Amino acid sequence: MRTTRRRARAALAATSAAAAGALLLGGAVLAPAQGAEPVREPWRDAADRHDVTLGFALSPGHLATPGYRAIAEREFNLVVAENAMKWDATEQTRGTFSFGQADQVADFAESIDADLYGHTLVWHSQLPGWVTGITDPADLRDAMNDHIDAVAGRYAGDVVAWDVVNELWNDDGTRRDSVFQRLLGDGYVAEALQRARQADPTAKLCLNDYNTDGINAKSTAMYDLVADLKADGVPVDCVGFQSHLVVGQVPSTYRQNLQRFADLGVDVRITEVDIRMNVPASAANLAQQARDYGTVVSACLAVDRCDGVTVWGIDDGHSWVPGVFSGQGAALPWDASYQSKPAYTAVAEALGAGLEGGEPTPTPTGEPTGEPTGEPTGEPTGEPTGEPGDADCAASWSVSSWNTGHTGSVTLTNTGDTAWAGWAMTTTLPAGQTLQQGWSAQWSQSGSTLTATNAAWNGSVPPGTSVQIGYNASHTGSTAAPAAVSVNGAACS
Repeated sequence: MRTTRRRARAALAATSAAAAGALLLGGAVLAPAQGAEPVREPWRDAADRHDVTLGFALSPGHLATPGYRAIAEREFNLVVAENAMKWDATEQTRGTFSFGQADQVADFAESIDADLYGHTLVWHSQLPGWVTGITDPADLRDAMNDHIDAVAGRYAGDVVAWDVVNELWNDDGTRRDSVFQRLLGDGYVAEALQRARQADPTAKLCLNDYNTDGINAKSTAMYDLVADLKADGVPVDCVGFQSHLVVGQVPSTYRQNLQRFADLGVDVRITEVDIRMNVPASAANLAQQARDYGTVVSACLAVDRCDGVTVWGIDDGHSWVPGVFSGQGAALPWDASYQSKPAYTAVAEALGAGLEGGEPTPTPTGEPTGEPTGEPTGEPTGEPTGEPGDADCAASWSVSSWNTGHTGSVTLTNTGDTAWAGWAMTTTLPAGQTLQQGWSAQWSQSGSTLTATNAAWNGSVPPGTSVQIGYNASHTGSTAAPAAVSVNGAACS
């Protein structure tokens, strides 16, 4: 479960009280622009009920833009510096430290009652020339230790976690040829973690990398390292999975990979998620992007030691993607005009965030409240476009319970050869279970029959891909998962 240093919530009150169905921009209340998604309960409020944080990467200069700042204040309960805490930003000249922009990030996090996440202490990139020019191992070790002492020490007690070592692997699972690896060898990772523990005894200490999102050579190298570090008593508390993804390419082993690291006894976090596509963005890609964002957030929620998800930016206008991947972009949940995209809604629904002005989902830490969603007619609340009997499917169901309630997470996989143009799932709930509220689908219950029909954004499910949905229910003792599931009238394996 996440560690937190959240302050009093008074600073956020005015922002959270923004008019229903509107955004607060520069003191004026404006309705969402045409084409934007319906406004939902703030992500941060829904995330709080799951005891996770929803974060974003901040470049403090963007806070002068009203649309950017309004979203930042409303939606997020964790802030990470996009660049302001990196080595070139804080120690351009050896021994001379500059914390102006980093302090702005820290101050903004405090002003909105958000956790502050540190990024990053030791990284091969964005290093000043004086660091890369060091040739003596003892000199580099001193420079690394002094840097960690100064930067981690400055924010000790304020930072909830640090990416201590960032991007230490090649994609084939070998060590990256950084100045630290060349001069200090494999042991520099343990040295950096131990020094960071001295500098800030209370922050979680993390390793962070990209292309480790699924089970592959790179993530397995990280897994083996973490296991070895823990066996040696080295302070490693968490692993970050950047998740700079391509639309439609969330690894099939995404959740399984997170879980195997959690099973080592470390926390996990999605640290830098964005999901890029060819531009201009098509409606089909935006819909797939929404499904992908929903999959990422749902995977985190399904793993007990997942601390949360951080989006690498807010809007497409300030994304790093177009400058690195020619012809690609549109990777974030808001567009360049700060209009919310289907991905915004998918994240909200994965978190169980209700429409602004409606009822939020019940908290998963106490007794559920509210009435079952939908009328108890036994009929789905929307019509799938597929015909009964046309679905080849697999279903997996997991349940997390509390007191007299539980949360069910369901993954439906199209195992056939043709895409689902729409879907309706039916199952029988065990005796004593009553639907309270669901997300990422339209839910209803009649007797013991539970029905979920696709939402507008996740009806299309290509062969070999999955859709993840969830719900809250009350129970009178049994929290068992249903024994049989059907999609479009066909039994799932």
